[in-house]
Amino acid sequence: MLHNNLLNDHTYNNKTGHFMYVDSVYTKTFQEMAKLASPMTTEPMSGCLSFQYQRSEDRGNLFSVYVRDRLGQYQELWRAGSENQSEWSETLGQWIPVQVDLRAPYSVQVVFEVAFNSPRGGRVALDDISFSPEFCSADTEPTFDPSIANCDFESGFCRYTQDQGAEWRRVSVKPNIFRNGDHTTGAGSFLLAHSRLSPRTGYVSRLIGPTLPGNLKFCLRFYFSLRGFNQTDQALVVYLQQQQQQQSGSQEKIWTQGEKSRGIWISTDVTFQTSQPAKVVFVSTCGNFWDCGSVALDDISVSLGDCEQTETGALASSLPGHCDFEAGLCGYTQDRHTDAADWQWRRGPTPTSYTGPRGDHSTGLGYYLHLEASPMLPGQSVRLLSRPLRGSRGRQCLTFFYHMYGSGTGRLSIHLDKSGEDASLWERSGEQCVAWLRARVEYQCDSQHQLVFEATRGSSVRSDIAIDDIVLECGPCPETEIQVTAGTTNEIE
Repeated sequence: MLHNNLLNDHTYNNKTGHFMYVDSVYTKTFQEMAKLASPMTTEPMSGCLSFQYQRSEDRGNLFSVYVRDRLGQYQELWRAGSENQSEWSETLGQWIPVQVDLRAPYSVQVVFEVAFNSPRGGRVALDDISFSPEFCSADTEPTFDPSIANCDFESGFCRYTQDQGAEWRRVSVKPNIFRNGDHTTGAGSFLLAHSRLSPRTGYVSRLIGPTLPGNLKFCLRFYFSLRGFNQTDQALVVYLQQQQQQQSGSQEKIWTQGEKSRGIWISTDVTFQTSQPAKVVFVSTCGNFWDCGSVALDDISVSLGDCEQTETGALASSLPGHCDFEAGLCGYTQDRHTDAADWQWRRGPTPTSYTGPRGDHSTGLGYYLHLEASPMLPGQSVRLLSRPLRGSRGRQCLTFFYHMYGSGTGRLSIHLDKSGEDASLWERSGEQCVAWLRARVEYQCDSQHQLVFEATRGSSVRSDIAIDDIVLECGPCPETEIQVTAGTTNEIE
């Protein structure tokens, strides 16, 4: 816009350039607002918003910058202040630069707003708006919520999409003595890419995650399971695809599968960083029918920063009742006064065939506790005691994973021990399936108590029982587990 009373624009510093301008002389009432809004972004934004402005009559107008989401909610990013006299000029002769950090984990509009609050509201000019994925200050703490990329596939694909052609399929496998279930609960849903589901060899299944902003470091965690692959290097590969690479099809490999086919859930942590917005892509390739099998994927999560380098068990042991057994028993103790043996701390499969897990639940390659049935007699038991726990008037939720596989499997029960008196909270008997299953037990106790995990040997040596990933939280347990969808024949093993 050109105006006889205005000076040069900022871009060219002459009168041939253009800029946006609002003047109170054109308002009909003195409660009007002028808004200049950007298009709604299609991806999350994180970086530095820059612009130049001129402003006169600092007491007659309010000049602010907002972000507005798809629901119409506003959040103020910046407001011109009057405490610095250099921020306004009666002649509109000096352009003032502004840089403000923009941190939005969702699609937004940027809105420049001028409100006049007096008959002599003055004028505001705006020029050279730009955005950079780098933060304005290196000290800026990012507030992007990376949980938009989390998915356990219990109720769908979340924000993940696929290319046309061969697909990852969401399946629910009813766990039994032949099949593993999902990783989340043992009885839920996961994704499966399978050579037998493809009409031809040479297929590629691509699962594409939501866009993550640039200039941040992320930790990607997920669980996978392989079966039947003779060549594992292409069974599962993770790529990082930046926005400018989508047209060319190029992408950066950040992880590739190195494990042999084992048919168990294995966890993986990958730290990555990109200067531009990017998407995580999970790719499974089958070059030859005879070299391929099935690839399962579950429980994808993304967090800010480096993946933790310390053992998770050390963290868990600091919380009463929590334990993943990666670094020991976390304060739990063996009850040697009443049981016939001890819970065994183990990594990998149990010694007896056709019973027990082949790996732990936490990572697939870590530790768990189990009853080793071989040296015990039928009916004998092992007991594990928590450290003394404080009472609470409210409900508490105990979550843990258990494994009961074997033709002679006995009983697993949870008790509450208060002053030497046991109260039964939960029990399972007999063979369940080859999967780790999740259990949730809600209880209330207003005085000091201990939780007791008791496993009883069954009729034969194929009676190994295992537990892992114990978590105790205040408050009631979430709703009942998602029901298994019957009728599917897809399997991991």
